[in-house]
Amino acid sequence: MKTKPPGMQIHVVGVNHSTTPIEVREKLAVSSSRLSDALLLLGDYVTQGLILSTCNRTEVYSASDSDCSSKPGIDFVKAWAKTPDADLLPYLYFYENEAAVKHLFRVAAGLDSMIIGEYEILGQVKQCLEEAEKAQMVQVPLGNLFHQALQVGRRVREKTGISKNALSVSSVAVDLAAKVIGDFSNCKALVIGTGEAGRLVAKALKERDVSQITTTSRSYETASALAAALGGSAVNIGNLGEELGACDIVISCTGAPHFILDLRTVEDAMQARSNRPLVVIDIAVPRDVESEVRQISNVFLYDIDDLTQLSELNRKQRETETHRAMEIVKAEVERFVSWWQATEVKPVISSLMKKAEDIRQAQLDMTLKKLRKLSPEEQESLEAMTKAIVQKILHDPIQSLKNNVHRKEDYVPLVNELFQLDKEEPE
Repeated sequence: MKTKPPGMQIHVVGVNHSTTPIEVREKLAVSSSRLSDALLLLGDYVTQGLILSTCNRTEVYSASDSDCSSKPGIDFVKAWAKTPDADLLPYLYFYENEAAVKHLFRVAAGLDSMIIGEYEILGQVKQCLEEAEKAQMVQVPLGNLFHQALQVGRRVREKTGISKNALSVSSVAVDLAAKVIGDFSNCKALVIGTGEAGRLVAKALKERDVSQITTTSRSYETASALAAALGGSAVNIGNLGEELGACDIVISCTGAPHFILDLRTVEDAMQARSNRPLVVIDIAVPRDVESEVRQISNVFLYDIDDLTQLSELNRKQRETETHRAMEIVKAEVERFVSWWQATEVKPVISSLMKKAEDIRQAQLDMTLKKLRKLSPEEQESLEAMTKAIVQKILHDPIQSLKNNVHRKEDYVPLVNELFQLDKEEPE
């Protein structure tokens, strides 16, 4: 007998801030400017797939026939990272099917972020879906999964206090600078990068009454617009070394694939500072600042993994709301899985009903030819009676399929065999 795979399987392969050091995460990171290239490469490994890459995580979601596993996603990650297996594989985590659904819903709800309840992740999930749709890399069930994940994220934030006075990685970076510097009233801060993270950093610095804020990025026009909105100033990124000599805090958050501040640049800048300390906070992934900068006297360098202590405090403060949010996630996982399983039995139900209808219609036509000419009312009655018989015969098998979607691997092949649904009818 010809057999069909019982359906699609959903897989997740990824790394995040709680499982993987930044040295590995940055090799897997996919910037927004490279996302279309990454999706093109992913298409060589899977027919359906999305890539969610933030400063906290890089995850690959894929859907495939049941005889596939997480291997295609792993192969893509290895190809993208260009990293030896021994340096990469120990850090990867894997989820499939219901566990994958639950993981994504937790991510979208802000429950799996370094900063619990942060808003940015919801926009990042949305962008990840839009880019995959543009690349024609999503169909059922992945598209439906991500659309529901966005709904889950919004619902958690509406129904719980998980995001009340929510922090962000950017605001925590400014908190860290405050712990190191103390009084901001006479400080000059330099923000490198004017994307979403850069805007949030600049806004947080402004709210903390930093005396001077300077912005810079690849686009001087964008940096100038942000500076103008904050009452600050902008500098050309080519003058970065000179600007380092004058500021007290540097927070860098670009999407560049290379270092923005290397050891030599910072060393040269420190020679002009008369031993004044410089606090550098790098929240970019891949990192903007060469790690050796940490060795320079009077330079205090922190990367995104150094924000963990402050984020743990935020986590403890939100424990009650986290439990409430998880109840919503649990209910939404059940709702999605029920829909997903039901879609797996719809094709066999449709085939069963079509075969029964074809037989009913053929037998009815043969019978009508043998009978005396019936009135329209009599024909209608005969039609209704035969339809009712078919419906009553099929009712129990169809109801059993719907009620046992969790056992579709057993039921679908059995129904196919019993009713010979895969067998082509002779012409």
